[in-house]
Amino acid sequence: MRYERYHTEPDGPLVETDTGVLKLQVVDAAIVRVVATEDEPAAITAPDENSPMIVPQDETADTEWSVTETAETVSLETDALSVDLEKDTCALTWRDADGDRLVREPPEGGKELHTVDVGEMAGENAATPLETLDREAYSTKLALEFAEDEAIYGLGQHDDGISNYRGNSQYLYQHNTKVSMPVIASTRGYGILFDSYSLSTFHDDQHGSYFWSECTDALDFYFVYGPELDAVVSGFRQLTGRATMLPKWSYGYVQSKERYETGEELLEIVDEYRDREIPLDCIVQDWQYWPNSTDEDPDFEEWGGPEGDWGRWGQKSFEPEQFPDPDALTEDLHERHVNLMISIWPNMLVGEDHEEMAAAGHLLDDSDLSAPDNEIHYYDVFSEEARELYWEQAEEGLFSHGVDAWWADSTEPYNPDWGLEDPLEPEQRLALITGDYKHVFDPAYINAYSIYQARGIYEGQRSSTEDKRVLNLTRSGYPGQQRYGAITWSGDIEATWDRLEKQIADGLQFTATGNPKWTLDIGAFFVHDNTEEEFYANGEYDAGHDDLGYRELYTRWFQLGAFLPLFRSHGTNTAREMWRFGEPGDATYDTLVKFDELRYRLLPYIYSLAGWETLEDYTTFRHLAFDFREDQRVHDVTDQFLCGPSLMVCPVTEPMYYEAESTPLSGKAKAREVYLPEGTEWYDFWTGERYDGGQTILADAPLEKVPLFVRAGSILPMGPIVQHTDENPDAAWELRVYPGRDGSFELYEDAGDGYEYEDGAYATTDLEWDDTASALTIAEREGSFPELVAERDFEVVIVGESEESGTGLAEVDAEDADATIAYDGTETRTELER
Repeated sequence: MRYERYHTEPDGPLVETDTGVLKLQVVDAAIVRVVATEDEPAAITAPDENSPMIVPQDETADTEWSVTETAETVSLETDALSVDLEKDTCALTWRDADGDRLVREPPEGGKELHTVDVGEMAGENAATPLETLDREAYSTKLALEFAEDEAIYGLGQHDDGISNYRGNSQYLYQHNTKVSMPVIASTRGYGILFDSYSLSTFHDDQHGSYFWSECTDALDFYFVYGPELDAVVSGFRQLTGRATMLPKWSYGYVQSKERYETGEELLEIVDEYRDREIPLDCIVQDWQYWPNSTDEDPDFEEWGGPEGDWGRWGQKSFEPEQFPDPDALTEDLHERHVNLMISIWPNMLVGEDHEEMAAAGHLLDDSDLSAPDNEIHYYDVFSEEARELYWEQAEEGLFSHGVDAWWADSTEPYNPDWGLEDPLEPEQRLALITGDYKHVFDPAYINAYSIYQARGIYEGQRSSTEDKRVLNLTRSGYPGQQRYGAITWSGDIEATWDRLEKQIADGLQFTATGNPKWTLDIGAFFVHDNTEEEFYANGEYDAGHDDLGYRELYTRWFQLGAFLPLFRSHGTNTAREMWRFGEPGDATYDTLVKFDELRYRLLPYIYSLAGWETLEDYTTFRHLAFDFREDQRVHDVTDQFLCGPSLMVCPVTEPMYYEAESTPLSGKAKAREVYLPEGTEWYDFWTGERYDGGQTILADAPLEKVPLFVRAGSILPMGPIVQHTDENPDAAWELRVYPGRDGSFELYEDAGDGYEYEDGAYATTDLEWDDTASALTIAEREGSFPELVAERDFEVVIVGESEESGTGLAEVDAEDADATIAYDGTETRTELER
């Protein structure tokens, strides 16, 4: 590719080359889109307004930019960055405003396009969001030269535990436990988002450093400058959409398993939680709540017969014998202040929903798959009419009965290697799965099924009501899905210590792509070892919750889950309710209850962070590099993370007490190493002990404790122990101040449900700590909403310099606090003795 000439357009220069055109489009001062194609210049346009990933940008934004030409280069400059194009090769170099290089293509040029025939790659009846498969596209490649000291994050959530993609490669296709996102973020202060939905790969290995896509309309990507990773993520969300608020109750505890069989059982479990005074906000109904098969259904015997082993899989209505009165069931749950989440599937076997979709021509043709699922068919999410019909079915059969949230399972949606006794080699798996996808989907959109599914549910529910926020737990994801009330969970993982450790890195890679909503099955989905039939069902605990080894693993997983965006236990093989793991007085039971209560005590903090995610593009579950990217020692940390600006969580990822089959371990220290990032001091949350940053310590970690540290200068708001998120809304809140430097925190409050916050119905309150003066200022409250608690007591505790420091979960009585502030929304400043 060699430069010939350029001319300026209203949004940036268009460069003509010897092979086509190259556009540098200024989105704003920190975001530049690059499009390369061998087509005519007119082919380069703004993203389609119906793009599944990119949302329309503010065309009124007035960003100043300029172009400078020399004998060797053409340079685009904004206030934040510059892009230099080498005329000989059209290689691009990206620099910050000071001229320091961020990243560049190799001097010989890094952009490649090769024509592909979409129709030849696709199945004859493959579904597409476009008008036709009869078209040409490109396979594209962008090569880059990374700096020696930078770390690369992102690419979604994969099942390999990679914490830094330097020296690694990744295949980007969707699968159970594998969520592919064409996004990278660098500790050098930039990110790149590729506008591609096809099979892609990332390489930083012996093959080079590059991003390749198999089938796209053009080489089309966005360069986003920070330099802080929060600013990079904000740029990603500017491009793909802001994260919506989830209902406040979803930040409480969610109890699930595979599966509760009747409405009566759901109520019995909820009542047990209430009787034991264990906090709970949601219970989940997994599959097979739908009507059983009848002898009139096709393949009746094959799919389970009268026992209904599979039933009318995908039918979105209740089995009358198991759930005789769905309205009464949800009413009874709501009276107990518990919400109902229910699983829905994109596949359909038999039943009214299947027949209606088939009659409308909205079922996909999967007859050419390597292992067709008999009479199971998936619906065509690329069709707007099909999405609308799917919602109508979900509303009539489920939502109208009071269901509160969705669990959209199997949104990849094909997994042809599941059911095999032995795993395939990575390249075999890649070929098998993507080959099936391309038979059924447009090859340019094989990774986009989940975002279209999420869009249909979100738009459908919002068309029905604005009073209930959309919450959609989904097994796959894509950039932009955060704007549809979706939260991705990591899929059907296995109960091993190795998997627990890898999940932390996998989740942090997901949130680095811009979507802050990620979670997992606490305790893992597969607990038993069933590898003789299915290679992936390789848990290590055939005795389930009766195995002391699994109890230890489950407790550590629970401690991790307590700090994730959605706090949810789920899995098969063994029940997950807390009393299955012991009774009061048993270490496991008491620890599970303790961390459940801690989650509820942290609700003022966690829900404020949720507000930041929506209003300020924040990321709650975050890699240490988000806050300490200049500290190279955090770049490869795989087993610590930040929960917001204040808390550093250090999960225990190896056994200390028992192996499987309740086999005791001896000589294992009840501690783990923790790295404390430099640039600040840290407090042990449990003891109040203070440490210098920039060192590795051995942190105390018995079963009842996860190492948890608080950054100096933090103001940590905490509430009382409650049984659900709506209990005692006007209770006093504790403000724990961790001195050592100035600090601040912004409280966020809203109604907890509904979408009035989009119109400004929320309130924020700034908290400021002046460390030199030992003074806490609670600023005048900004904003309001009808349910606002106008007056609240704040009980202030100065950690490390108070008799109450180190009390852990103990609530501070007003007479024991360092100060009690009666706050009525007006500014108040309180000086405290130290």
